[in-house]
Amino acid sequence: MSGFFVVVLLLLLFIIVVQIAKASEYVAILKGEKKTQEQNNRLHATLMLVFLIAGLIGLYVCHELLKDKLLPAAASVQGVAIDHMMTITLVITGIVFFITQILLFVFAYKYRGREGHQASYYHENSRIEFFWTAIPALTMTILVAIGLKHWFTITSAAPPNAMVVEVTGKQFNWIFRYPGKDGVLGKRDYRLIDEGKFNPLGQVWSDPYNHDDVVSSELHLVVGRPVKLEIGSRDVIHDVGLPYFRLKMDAVPGVPTTLWFTPKYTTAEMAKMTGDPNFVYKLVCDQLCGAGHYSMVANIVVETQQEFDQWLASQKSQYELAKEGGAIPSDTTKMAMLPVKAQQSVVSEK
Repeated sequence: MSGFFVVVLLLLLFIIVVQIAKASEYVAILKGEKKTQEQNNRLHATLMLVFLIAGLIGLYVCHELLKDKLLPAAASVQGVAIDHMMTITLVITGIVFFITQILLFVFAYKYRGREGHQASYYHENSRIEFFWTAIPALTMTILVAIGLKHWFTITSAAPPNAMVVEVTGKQFNWIFRYPGKDGVLGKRDYRLIDEGKFNPLGQVWSDPYNHDDVVSSELHLVVGRPVKLEIGSRDVIHDVGLPYFRLKMDAVPGVPTTLWFTPKYTTAEMAKMTGDPNFVYKLVCDQLCGAGHYSMVANIVVETQQEFDQWLASQKSQYELAKEGGAIPSDTTKMAMLPVKAQQSVVSEK
């Protein structure tokens, strides 16, 4: 019901504005067009100043109201540097914004059409044109260089002690794979993907490195330890969005991508910092990927190394789950001698 009254109120305001405009036309006819035009110019110029002041006040009020709803402090070491880059960018663009907007509305008032005042016309000014081209170009070059520095950092080779997690997106959820005690992820083949046969990633069971790989729907990370994400997609383009860590990376079918970062706070520490006992880190899809895009969210748990080791030890490998479910033959050594198509046939018969 309240929505109906808002619509009615807006309609009435529109009618009032139309009637005022018509009345202004009649006044112009009675008083003379030239005098009325000057009055209109003065009115519009004054409204420009009012709009400027109201806009600046509104900007401040919105900032005060929404600042507590912004993301908390960056939860990764790299995120801190990216936040610093964003601060530099906002300061530079903010200064330009305030200068240009204030000048825009002040000039609209100062140089409004008045009798006896004529606008000056400059055909060209090479010096002014040089500066208003060179300064923005130089500023943008510096900002881009800073951005590229951070980009090359998170996409470069991860530190030797980094843990590795494979992230695979599909419509409409995320699948995470962790190497077991051998520290190596087993081979995959998309032709072996079978959701109903305990093989959502197409792991090649004849590869012994696959026998201890753990598959999960939740991303577990170790605080203070670098993690390298090996990212891919099973269907369309997705995007690994890590807002709390200030990172993102496309997940492209057939084109592996990577990034690495170091978590700074555990989930428990962030819950205390935010004052939210139910706080959970989220991994979201930042690329529109279909009708269920909104639901493509996964939880992230940042914990100590000991907690992570306990969690990983409590998980069964995907190979064990598939074997218990009868999705693979008991003698996988024979499968190693078969081509992928033959392996598919053996698995499908089970």
